[in-house]
Amino acid sequence: MMEKLFFAMVICIGFMACQQPKTSDSTLSDSDAVAETTPIDTVHTSQNSLDWSGTYEGTIPCADCPGIKTTVVLNSDNTFSLTSEYMERNTKLEDKGSFMWHNNGSVVHLKGKETDLKLKVGEDMLFYLDQEGEEIIGPLEEDYILFKK
Repeated sequence: MMEKLFFAMVICIGFMACQQPKTSDSTLSDSDAVAETTPIDTVHTSQNSLDWSGTYEGTIPCADCPGIKTTVVLNSDNTFSLTSEYMERNTKLEDKGSFMWHNNGSVVHLKGKETDLKLKVGEDMLFYLDQEGEEIIGPLEEDYILFKK
């Protein structure tokens, strides 16, 4: 009797081991399936996909005045001009120079006589970056955006 019981258990364990585990495809949404098969686009960047040259304007925060009216002109020959007008102070700074694209093709680095500034290029927008090259986040982050004219 024990032999029959042992033999039956061995057969059951054998059948269980041969079965493939069930995977439920119904738990994956269509977007998950697409995300798994769609390659990441590393060829298209702000530099080669956007109409980035032009004039951008905005008013960025100022510690001791109502704001700094800022105009940045990016030229297709990788030159720029920058005008910063401190509101209610009668102070206007102007600079020009050249800029370079960082390796990822989405950030421009403006270098002039007085300027050393990094900006992320978006669709008709320039985003100021902090000293580490990261986007500014927090309650004033929207104040650090220049919009294309």
